[in-house]
This record gives sequence, C-alpha cells and structure tokens, in this order.
Amino acid sequence: MVHDSNKKLKRKVRNSYIISTVSIALVLFLLGTVGYLILNALLATQRMKENVTVYVMLRTDATDKQTTTIKNNLTKQPAVREVTFVTKEEAAEEFKEYAGSDFVEFLQQNPLPDSFEVSLHAHSSEKETIRALESQIMQWPGVDEVVYQRNVIEQITSNINKFNLILLLFGGTLLIISLILLNNTIRVTIYSKRYIINTMKLVGATRWFILRPFLGSGILQGIYAGIIASLMLAGMVAGLNEGIPEVRFVAERLQILIIMGGMLVGGIIISLLFTSFAVNKFIKMPTGRIHMY
Repeated sequence: MVHDSNKKLKRKVRNSYIISTVSIALVLFLLGTVGYLILNALLATQRMKENVTVYVMLRTDATDKQTTTIKNNLTKQPAVREVTFVTKEEAAEEFKEYAGSDFVEFLQQNPLPDSFEVSLHAHSSEKETIRALESQIMQWPGVDEVVYQRNVIEQITSNINKFNLILLLFGGTLLIISLILLNNTIRVTIYSKRYIINTMKLVGATRWFILRPFLGSGILQGIYAGIIASLMLAGMVAGLNEGIPEVRFVAERLQILIIMGGMLVGGIIISLLFTSFAVNKFIKMPTGRIHMY
C-alpha cells in the first residue's frame, strides 16, 4: 500500500515536472516567435530606409571639375551610403523603359540633366536629416536641384515609428504576462514537493543544501524547455519559408541562432529565478502552515 502510494506520488511529481517544462517551452517559443517577427520588422524597416534615394540634378552648364567636386563632397557626407553618377543619356534610356515611349525622338532633344543618385544610410533617412543635406547641397556650384519624394518619406517614417512602437509594446506586454504565468507554473511544481522541503528543514538541512537539488533540476528544466522551444521555432521558420515563399523574411541564419540561444539562456535563467523564489518561500514558511498553502 505504501509502495503504491509512493509510486503515485512520484508519478504526480514527474507529471507536474513535465507539464512545467512544456509550459516553459511554449512560453519561450511564443516569446521567440515575437522576437523573430520584431527582428524581421526592424530589418525590413532598415532596408526600406536604405532604399530612400535622393537625386542631385546638375546644371546644364556644370563643368567636369564641378561635377567631380560634387561627387567628392557627396561621398564625404556621413549620411550618404552610395553615390552613382547618371548621365543624361542613361536617364533618358531609363525613362524610355519606364514610360514605354521615346520622348527624346519626339522632342528632338534630351531635356534631362546629368545627375547623381544618392543612397542614404538607414539612420539618415529621417526628413530632418535629408532637409539639412538638401540645404547644404544646394549651396554647391553646379547643382540645379535636389529631388526626393518628401511626402512619401514623411509618411514612411511616421508609419514605421508607429508600427515599431506597437510591436515593442506588444512584445513587452507579452513578456510580462509570460513571466507571471511561468512563475505560477513553477510554483505549482515546487508545491508538490513542499513536504519534502519541510522534512529536510526539520532534520536540520541548511538553506543551500535544500535549494541546490532544486536549482540543478531547474537548470535541466530550462535547458530542455529551451531546446524544445528552439526546435519549434526552427520548424516554424522552415514552414514559413516553404509554405509562404512569396513573403521574404529578412532575418538570417545567424540571427535566428541568436534568438534560439536567447531562448535557451532565458529558459535557464527563468527556471533558476522562479525555482529559487518558490523554494525559499516554502523554506521560510512555518511548519504548521505548510499544509494550508
């Protein structure tokens, strides 16, 4: 009878441990998924900002020396990532391919000027930075006009900032909720061992002696949960790339591995932290109240 009771107790403890591990793994997977989406959103935002192009139109009477000076000055600008010189003939050819008609033949002349196509760094694609760069460029000899889509840039910047803020708030809220749920889950697991803790305390075991096996179990639990969550995330990423090939996710393999490593470390830290809190609570609890908790 006692043997059956012990087996039943061990089964309950084992089941609670498995449920706790799976719960941690699911929460880590959820957090990893949100982190993956946030990372993709931030990388997509960066690439979108890097696609912002500013065109520096040259005067028709600009000399070769002025053109060279303008290019050198543009290259030296901290906000500028790349500078490409576009001749009036190349510009006319691009317009012909875009419009589908040869306007040069119709007009008997090419009204397009030589220009520089300027690509900016992602952090320099804000409207204030571009306006300051525009004011500076317009003072250079040989420059006729600076052209860029002002309204589009302002709209992109506004929408990107709102989207990133919503994602970060969602991720932060989810993190807090997940930590609360994990704390309760681990406390329930430790609850099933409260009599063991109390017995060890009654026979004179020190706090560290009682805490040590639970911390070791917590580390293993965090590792198992992190591995399970990482495998689930890898399966999700593979499924997304295979099932939705038209949607290009920008996160690279190294960045995905970093997220997985973060889930593994996070699982260990969470398990250790909440296990320590729960065990200490039962160690400090008076013996007479241990059955009332």
